[in-house]
Amino acid sequence: MYKLVIFLLLSSFAFTIKGQTVPAAQPYGIIDTADLKMTSCDFEPDANAMVLFDYAVVTNKDYTIKMERHKRIKIFNNNGKDEANIRIEFQGVHNDEMITDVEAETINLNNNTIEYTDVDKKLIYTEVTDENKKAIVFTFPNIKPGSVLEFVYKWTTTYQYNYPDWIFQSSIPCRYSEFNAGFNGTYRFSFVVKVLHPLVKDSTIKLDEHGGVKHIWALSNVPSFKMEPYMDYQEDYLQRILITRNALGFTWATVSGSILADENVGQQLNKKLDNEDKIIAKANALKTTDEKISYLFDTVKNTMKWNKQDYAFTVDGVKEAWDKKTGNSTEINLILFNLLKRANVKTSLLFLCTQNHGRIDPQHPNISHLNRVVVYYPVDSAKYYVLDASNPYNNYKNIPPDLIGLNALSIDPSSKEFSIKLIKNEAAREVVLINGDIGADGKLQGNTQINSPANSREKYLRQYNELGETKYIEQLQDKNRGLKITALKLGNMAIDTLPLVQTFEFQYQLTEPDGEYMYFNPNLFSGFEKNPFLSETRISAIDFGRLSTYLVNGRYKIPPGYKIDVLPKTLTIQMPDKAITFKRFAAQQDGVMVINYTIEYNRSLFSKDEYPGIRDFFKKMYELLNEQIVLKKI
Repeated sequence: MYKLVIFLLLSSFAFTIKGQTVPAAQPYGIIDTADLKMTSCDFEPDANAMVLFDYAVVTNKDYTIKMERHKRIKIFNNNGKDEANIRIEFQGVHNDEMITDVEAETINLNNNTIEYTDVDKKLIYTEVTDENKKAIVFTFPNIKPGSVLEFVYKWTTTYQYNYPDWIFQSSIPCRYSEFNAGFNGTYRFSFVVKVLHPLVKDSTIKLDEHGGVKHIWALSNVPSFKMEPYMDYQEDYLQRILITRNALGFTWATVSGSILADENVGQQLNKKLDNEDKIIAKANALKTTDEKISYLFDTVKNTMKWNKQDYAFTVDGVKEAWDKKTGNSTEINLILFNLLKRANVKTSLLFLCTQNHGRIDPQHPNISHLNRVVVYYPVDSAKYYVLDASNPYNNYKNIPPDLIGLNALSIDPSSKEFSIKLIKNEAAREVVLINGDIGADGKLQGNTQINSPANSREKYLRQYNELGETKYIEQLQDKNRGLKITALKLGNMAIDTLPLVQTFEFQYQLTEPDGEYMYFNPNLFSGFEKNPFLSETRISAIDFGRLSTYLVNGRYKIPPGYKIDVLPKTLTIQMPDKAITFKRFAAQQDGVMVINYTIEYNRSLFSKDEYPGIRDFFKKMYELLNEQIVLKKI
């Protein structure tokens, strides 16, 4: 720790931006009174807390990579107190990485006197989070609005390829962030600088004659990272420095070869499972390949429980996972692959990155991003199955929604052939049928049926099972302007190859009649309650997930003694390339008004440069969706 303090003392304390001096990093325990008196972040005033600085120095010598890190956080109000709970995860179970020399303290200003409260080292815990990871966990004491929290630690690894990345951005703004990275020249790395703002430091310093260099990158006034609606790959938009090893001859062929040779992947493909003979005998008694796949998929899905971990390798191995009836996603799907192979169903494997883990770049082979393995079966030249038995809501016929549109490394273990495949976008069609009866007192009563096809039923079943029926109904009522659901029935819940059918009975009070007019907004149960694209700017691409069509057909009986005074027009609007289409049909006949909406996505992914067009289209669409029907008393 003494060396870290001296290093920081020798480093510059401040830098100048647009004529203003902004504190960068300071020694541990040394703080400006101005930081303690600060009441808000000047470049993000509504922030509950901010990072004053986050500073790291990395050295790489004697076959050891060491990072010394110093971070300081300012709390502005009670809502910012959660920042006092620190959790630092690392690959520590097998000593791949170590964290040592943790020190932390709370700094407060009391009657112009600076007070320091150390975090008791007995209260700094090390937790084992899974088979590979540990976490350093502690909480700062004596927290109140105005507090400053700081901590330092050392991170070490003896694996030369395991160079740390650096993330400038988090859920709170950061005044200054610096990554001071040293490289020894014997192990080559590539750098990917992903920033949206100008770097205040971007320098390279030669260290020796053997290729040793130091790179220094720094950003100031980094805004907090905010999720955007329909974000595609979240991590891609965090401002950060990515460090990857630059190995000559590193190709998808070498990646595939190393995977098949790995004892935790390829060597798991010939493991015999306990009691598998009975399962295979039953599978082989079935007449068609489709029946075999269905039976084996359901057997694995219903037998195994996913432990919520995604790795592109096994941890316990398929035999032990099968015995325990629990495992990570790859263990579960390799069990499925093995059973299909024993039943003479020829399949291959897909290695991929889930959306919260990055994306596969076909031009840049990278084994470290892969975090899930699923099974691929070609039905014919135009159709295939993507089998992921780790999710209880998946079925064998439909591509899992969270895998649609992803690139995957396809490997055939028998032929050792490989390729990069794009998992296709499977269209979904959702139909909502509403029948309502409007009374003279303004009360709407009726029933609704929502039909969700097999390839889009997951979201509803997951919400229903996680929330429970009562909260599920409450959430639906809130989304539909407070209507009251008096009965709910779900059909085909246990048959995952059939549409999920939700049937509701409901009551809804229209805008209070004024004696002459009644106002009715027919945008109910559509799923399009609130426009998600209100922000004027956007940093990420827009990913709607899949091609889809939504049909909302409503029939409403006009109350006795009233007539339609204003009925919305039948019309169609489209984006210029017809990527999204909105249609509205409105008519009346024999005392019944019919209002139908059709929303069709012919493309699911849009670049951020297309956002202005998306924003304008959705603004108009929501205006049309929420256009009211006016009923006049006769």
